[in-house]
Formats: sequence, C-alpha cells, structure tokens
Amino acid sequence: MPNSASLESPGNMFVVITLSAVMAIVVSAAGDSAEPKKDALPRILAENSTPPSELQNDFGKYRSPLRDRNGKEITSLEDWQERRGELLNEWTELLGEWPPLIEHPQVEVLDSITRDGFKELKVRFLWTPNEFTTGYILVPSGKGPFPGVVTVYYEPETAIGRGKPYRDFAYQLTQRGFVTLSIGTTEATASKTYSLYYPSIDNAEVQPLSMLGYAAANAYYVLATRPEVDAERIGIVGHSFGGKWAMFASCLFDKFACAAWSDPGIVFQDDRSSVNYWEPWYLGYEPPPWRKRGLVTPETPSGGLYPKLRKEGRDLHELHALMAPRPFLVSGGSEDPVERWKALNHSVEVNQLYTTEPRVFMHNRPNHDPNADSNAVIYAFFEHFLKKNP
Repeated sequence: MPNSASLESPGNMFVVITLSAVMAIVVSAAGDSAEPKKDALPRILAENSTPPSELQNDFGKYRSPLRDRNGKEITSLEDWQERRGELLNEWTELLGEWPPLIEHPQVEVLDSITRDGFKELKVRFLWTPNEFTTGYILVPSGKGPFPGVVTVYYEPETAIGRGKPYRDFAYQLTQRGFVTLSIGTTEATASKTYSLYYPSIDNAEVQPLSMLGYAAANAYYVLATRPEVDAERIGIVGHSFGGKWAMFASCLFDKFACAAWSDPGIVFQDDRSSVNYWEPWYLGYEPPPWRKRGLVTPETPSGGLYPKLRKEGRDLHELHALMAPRPFLVSGGSEDPVERWKALNHSVEVNQLYTTEPRVFMHNRPNHDPNADSNAVIYAFFEHFLKKNP
C-alpha cells in the first residue's frame, strides 16, 4: 500500500469560464463588500484565515501566477481572467486532455439501507468512459435541497464510517445535513496501481492524478442530478491520497463550490517520500514496468511528466490559483506544515482581485493523521460556505 501520506481536468478537460460566468463572479465578489454580511466568519475559520506574522507577504520561491508568460504583472480582474485561461491551457497541455464529462450519469442503486438517521445507497456508475465504480450516497433525513460533498479515498467504505477513525468525512457531513457521495479506487488500490489510467494502463493519455480529477468531476454530476441536492453547493474533501485527488479535482473543475484538502502535500517537495508526485500513479506516468518506489535517486529516476515540471520551475500553487474566488481549506499535518503559507500567499493575492473576504484557509496539526480538532475545522468550513453562504 502507498505511503500513508503519499497516495495517502477538455473533450473539455476544464470547465471554461464564459463571459457571463465571469460577470457573475464579479457581481458576487462585489456583493461581499457592498451588501451586509449574511454570516460573519466563525472564529474557528477566522483564526485559520491568515498566516503567522513572519510568513505574511512571504511568497517563497514560487513563481507568481500574477505574471503572464511574458513577465507582465497582472493587476486587474480582467487581466487575471486572461492569465487564468493561459494557466488552464498550459496545464491542459501538460496533463493531457480529459475525455468528455459524463453530465447525465446513469446511476444503478445496488442496495439501500437506513442507519443512524440517514439513508445509505450503494450505487454503481461510470466514472470514466470505460470504467464503472461502486460508491455510497448518504442522504440525511428532512427536506432538501441539501448541499453536497464528494469524498475521495483509497476505497469508499472508510468515509462512510467503516474504516480508520477521523477519516469518516461522508458519515460526519451527512449527520450535519449534507448529501454525500463516497468514492475510492478499490480495485486499483488492491492491485497497487492506485490510480486511473485512460484509455489503459499501458497507454495512458492523461496523467493519472488528473484522471482521478476527471472521475471526481463525473461524481459531481451524480450528486448534482439528484433532486434533493443543490447543484450550486457541492464541495469535495479527501485525506492524503484523497487530499491530492480532491485538490486536483477542485482546481481543474470549477463546478466544485469549495474544497478541503487534508495533508496531501500541496506543493512539490523532492525530499519527502510522502509528497511523491513523481510516482507513475500521479504525475510520473510511464507504461509499466515501473520504477522502484521511493525518493528519486540517480539509480531510480522519475520518468513521465514530473521531471519536466521540475525543470520548468512549475509547481502546484499555479493550480491553487485556479480556485479563486472559490474557498479552499488546507488541513495540514506532517506533509503540509505552516510554512506552506508561502505557496498559499499566491492564492491569497489572486483572491484579492475578487474580494477582501478570506477565501484561503489553513489549519495545522503535528501529525499526518486527521484528528478531532482538524476535522472540526473541516466541518465548520463546509457548513459556513455551503450551508450558510450558498
């Protein structure tokens, strides 16, 4: 099994923001300051919305997304939209183009039970053009429409409360009034290939981590087409492997209204064996046989896209910037310490083109595993941005 922290879009790859959508975002952002606030930011989020004083305005070694390919500084929302399109096109070319999204999914209900005050549906649907997956939809009691959250992990059972503690995101969010859909790479994890390979593992045309993002985008439509779900209020969350998955899905597919990423390693770090984007099931895809797992060394070099990204000075903060103005939370542990604010400060700067309200959050714990305190921040984040501020 992958390291606990490591393993654990277009066809339209990305959702293109049209002029009308841009105007809607601008109006929404203007409304943040022009209208009375509907709900003040709760304290548990407010205290995680800014870096420590010594890290404020520290942008680290990361190249600013607010400079275009010619080095021109971006200072207006209009110019940022053009720059955003550049970034989308560049990353699309790097990662590979997604197949067409499955916007009208056919969902088969395999089983239905009631437990702990909610309905649990075991479902089956296509999450790639040629692969089915099995997951679980949890529906709270009461009258909708409810907000929704997609949860992602090695397999779908953990998130619904049948696995390790403090990873039961779907179960806990459903208890708080969300419809949730839990998915995972059960078969690939069992075979130690972990990810999704399209059209085949011997000839993948899309980097596997991006293909996971594509699958999560299709899972969004499974929730969005349900009558008890408000399609405008769907987020995504995952831990570790699932954190990487949730990060790529939400950055590359802008219908996710917000996202929480639990200790995935939000940027590249070549000396951390759990921040292993170089592996072939992430961004270092090559046809099998694969390199020996572990850190990149002269004896075990990385192949695929990863060395190209490093050589070109690219990093994942460029993808984070694509979230703006949608809120996101980094639930950081051993792989995402407080110093990650150096990367996140770039997203803060981009969001300031839209609104003065906080849209970037990070909570830190010493260990990789989630705990009660870190999860309390995650649940408060989704309750605030999906329930109180639709």
